[in-house]
Amino acid sequence: MPISSQKAVRWILEPVDAEVLTSLRSTALGTTLPPLLVRLLALRGLATEAQAKGFLQPRLAELGDPFVLPQMRQAVDRILQAVDRQEQVVLYGDYDVDGVTSLTLMTLVLQAYGLQPHAFLPLRMEEGYGLSHDGLVRCFEEHGKPALLIAMDCGTVSVVEADWLQQQGVDCIIVDHHEPADRLPTCVALVNPKLEVHTGLTYFCTVGLVFKLTHALLKTRKLDNFDLKEHLDLVAMGTVADLVPLKEENRALVRKGLEKLATTRRVGLCALKQVAGVDGFIQAHHIGYRLGPRLNAAGRLDTAQTALDLLLSEDPQLARECAELLDEHNRERQDVESVAQKEAQAMMAADPSLGESACIVLGSRTWHQGVVGIVASRLMRDHHRPTLLLAFGQDGHGKGSGRSVTGISLVAALDQCRHLLIKGGGHPMAVGVSLKEENLADFRTAMSAAVESQITADELTPRLHLSAEISLADLTPRFLEQYTLLEPFGMGNHEPIFLCRGMEPILPGQVLKEKHWKLTLRQGGQSRPAMWFNAPLNDVPPPPWDVALKVQRQVWRGQESWQLMISEVREAE
Repeated sequence: MPISSQKAVRWILEPVDAEVLTSLRSTALGTTLPPLLVRLLALRGLATEAQAKGFLQPRLAELGDPFVLPQMRQAVDRILQAVDRQEQVVLYGDYDVDGVTSLTLMTLVLQAYGLQPHAFLPLRMEEGYGLSHDGLVRCFEEHGKPALLIAMDCGTVSVVEADWLQQQGVDCIIVDHHEPADRLPTCVALVNPKLEVHTGLTYFCTVGLVFKLTHALLKTRKLDNFDLKEHLDLVAMGTVADLVPLKEENRALVRKGLEKLATTRRVGLCALKQVAGVDGFIQAHHIGYRLGPRLNAAGRLDTAQTALDLLLSEDPQLARECAELLDEHNRERQDVESVAQKEAQAMMAADPSLGESACIVLGSRTWHQGVVGIVASRLMRDHHRPTLLLAFGQDGHGKGSGRSVTGISLVAALDQCRHLLIKGGGHPMAVGVSLKEENLADFRTAMSAAVESQITADELTPRLHLSAEISLADLTPRFLEQYTLLEPFGMGNHEPIFLCRGMEPILPGQVLKEKHWKLTLRQGGQSRPAMWFNAPLNDVPPPPWDVALKVQRQVWRGQESWQLMISEVREAE
């Protein structure tokens, strides 16, 4: 039976575990922090004073032993052997922010040990993602056959390619965080936290793993000329951009990394911040929406070499040229993405069943492989159901990306459709696939059936999760000062959305770019400036409103201010 995609958004006030809240209230923090902040900590499962303090004030000194990660000792020993023998080393990475920052950090640490590694990035269109035979052949043509190849942000499922490297007499270390397949690649070391999920290891992205690998190297053989903390700007960039949970060690790395990014002396990042209009105070969303997309843009449409050159550059003029080129690529990417999104929306308008099934699967020969993941993500949010988009070549061979909603695993769904795929894999929430165009219709049917088999409740009903009900009077200077300690927000530490009832908008406000609405909200004797991005200007309920909003701080020329960011409104109940 078709599943309607036109369900109203359910507003859900998140319940707090009563025992956790009572436990936290009984601590010293429970009496010194504002009650609203105590509730937000309890929502995160922080029941003891030690847990809450560790969350509010994460410290690098409390980072775990890097050698608890799988096969870390083997990786360290082989790298130091390469250092001692002055072997030729190739670093093979991925073309996204995580891959490029990983290559950069690994290059810098090996240079500090006296090696001059060659960094290699595959071409998205010609060689595809990860370790591929075509990519390895070109890599060896350009740099010669190395004694050691370190694959980063790829390689976990590259069983055939790892066997080929072994046949060539090339040792391989894989540093990766993707899901393993039934058979693991043959290599010197596979440093991947997914190999030991039962241990409760932090789920690092690859640049986080490279940070841990570097820490392990430095613990084994100290370097006086290399301060690992100076490179936390790279770690923050890759961790935020790759959407891994900002919990545990990741939280400490990103908190300190954002501080380092704000004051970085890395000429490439300084140039990137300048073209992106990011200055001074930096939050995670600056990476997610301004810096990260520019680094990603080159790899989506062409080659990510420009992004790598930018991060490794020590020449301000060259860095500026790279940053401007990335900015230009980003504008091109936005144009290409916009066209693909409009075409996808037109397909669903022409055939409503495409948007009503449990899984949206669309394909076209006019789309660019580099943007289908972004468009899939947007359609997933709009329709609140798993979405896969494929870009087909003239030969009928397609490559695509999928994004899912909470509670539905795309990897598990793909496992039921293997007979139709050339290949496919990834995470529960994001996958990549290869498919022949002739199998598109059957794949759509099979994926919808596979997703439906996972539905147990209302996973495909859009929901708005609210952290707490507040009044504007709760937003005191004391609360706002303490509230900043919850940052950085992101995956695994979502920015709270508050419910504020009976709000009176001071109209008409100001419309910006024909779609954003700047206005003031009033409640009782309190008023606050608010911004509503992509507001439905012709379809708003009559006031007063119940408003779902975020409370965000901004710093401009050293001056801090706070603004309400509207997520949704409804007629006051």
